[in-house]
Amino acid sequence: MNPEQVKSSLNISPAIRVGVLGFGGLGQAAAKVLAGKREMTLVAAADKEGYAYTESGLNAQNCITAYNSQGSVGYLEPSGTLTTRSIQDLIESADSVDGYFLALPNLPNNFIASVAQEFIKSGWRGVLVDAIKRTSAVEQLLAMKEELEVAGITYMTGCGATPGLLTAAAALAAQSYAEIHKVEITFGVGIANWEAYRATIREDIAHMPGYSVETARAMSDAEVEALLDKTNGVLTLENMEHADDVMLELAGICSRDRVTVGGIVDTRNAKKPLSTNVKITGRTFEGKISTHTFILGDETSMAANVCGPAFGYLKAGIQLHKRGIYGIFTAAEIMPQFVK
Repeated sequence: MNPEQVKSSLNISPAIRVGVLGFGGLGQAAAKVLAGKREMTLVAAADKEGYAYTESGLNAQNCITAYNSQGSVGYLEPSGTLTTRSIQDLIESADSVDGYFLALPNLPNNFIASVAQEFIKSGWRGVLVDAIKRTSAVEQLLAMKEELEVAGITYMTGCGATPGLLTAAAALAAQSYAEIHKVEITFGVGIANWEAYRATIREDIAHMPGYSVETARAMSDAEVEALLDKTNGVLTLENMEHADDVMLELAGICSRDRVTVGGIVDTRNAKKPLSTNVKITGRTFEGKISTHTFILGDETSMAANVCGPAFGYLKAGIQLHKRGIYGIFTAAEIMPQFVK
């Protein structure tokens, strides 16, 4: 018996072959997470200047070293390819990828939707998962539902920490109530060096008063550093345009105007400035008003709380795809599956 026949006889599924698009701080963290999994294997990675692909699996640390020392995973020998069309070329050349995690900055605001269009046009069939933030960006993807269905793509959107883990917790906690009055998501993020998460920090700046996606995207690193100097490295974010609202509305939990998201990002300290949590307040069938609170452990990093759920939802998406269920789903609709 060959290895695949042995796996089949033991009822062991082959590892899910995963690609990671975007190889900044979040993409590198995703590669590290996958290195510890036996049910998923990193086979593809892409950045602005190139991609790396091998059906047998990539070494996460070698990819990270190539990116940090030379600027692109495209320099990885012998699996790398340098190209200015990295996403398109990877899709065309990598025919054995089951699913992709889009660890990409959504700058401009239609970027993730444009990447989804590339997959649709290519004829590729599989599972896509993102950790997108903005309501308007998720709405663009929701509008592509029929296109994704026809293309044979199962798309899991808003599957990071918030939206994602905290949105799912809110959907679950809501079951105690007959009516939901409000959902309040408050996050604390601590990173020792903002340059490790440049795109994420720019997306956060875009939520601040006086800034937009366009202005944040156009800021140079020096301009970002000047802003952080003014705030002592701390970004305070309130009433953010966060897709938790549309996701909870779509799931029938509550209207979007009852959902608020905000938080504090400290770009100079790894310790979280406050504990990330979600509070769900509602009325029970007995007429009592109560609040559930779900608090994330301070020791869990932003990367852990984004990448873990993303791959859990990717695994769930694979199960849907195998059953012929295509289209788009959110973190509030589907339970993630733990990846061993």
